[in-house]
Amino acid sequence: MARLAGRRIIVVGGASGIGRATAAMFAQEGAAVAVLDRAADAAAQVARDIGGRATTVDVADPASVDAAVREAASSLGGIDGVVNAAGILSSGGIAETTPEEFSRTLAVNLTGIFLVVRATLPHLRQARGATVVNIGSGVGLMPTGPGTIAYVASKGGVIAMSKSMAAELAPDIRVNVVCPGLVDTAMTAPFLRDASGAVRPELAQRYPMGRPASPDEIAAAILFLTGAESSFVTGIAMPVDGGRTFH
Repeated sequence: MARLAGRRIIVVGGASGIGRATAAMFAQEGAAVAVLDRAADAAAQVARDIGGRATTVDVADPASVDAAVREAASSLGGIDGVVNAAGILSSGGIAETTPEEFSRTLAVNLTGIFLVVRATLPHLRQARGATVVNIGSGVGLMPTGPGTIAYVASKGGVIAMSKSMAAELAPDIRVNVVCPGLVDTAMTAPFLRDASGAVRPELAQRYPMGRPASPDEIAAAILFLTGAESSFVTGIAMPVDGGRTFH
């Protein structure tokens, strides 16, 4: 039996990377999926590939989020699951990061999740077994060291905010966080791989598993937290990071 049969789920940031893998996996598990992303053409292609719907959204813009959620809810006939996978990287330290870059990173990675959950809340409250899964990061649990100040701040905020959401919305809506380690996506490729295309050994050795994750491995954790198997799980920040946070 399909694990998500009958579920109506929006995947924000579903045009690429972890979001795309999640949208495809959820569709395979029987969910009706709406792909929300700023990249309209890429979102439309993913929707065609999985038999879903596509809606353009800028998660940093409240009006855009409200309109996209209304459109997705109309096309799906409601919403009972949300995956917040939209995000951007910022690699600078304190001195190198401009106030504008810091604000933009938080606007997309943190405020965007707040806006999406706020907009979907009326729909989630009408559903049974509603779920929200937000994508944090292993660096939100344990920063790797100097640098990436804006990204670390945003992901640490995702974890804390999600726990507060879980406390407020229980028992009717479960809210959890998946905290990936290094994942092999187009977004991470510039620093993950060297000029030959090989994974940089100094990065791989940070992980007991000795390699980056595939997007499907992260999507599988998101699937668990969205499905009935995790019905008594809320408010957790699940590391899916090849052991980095205990290594």
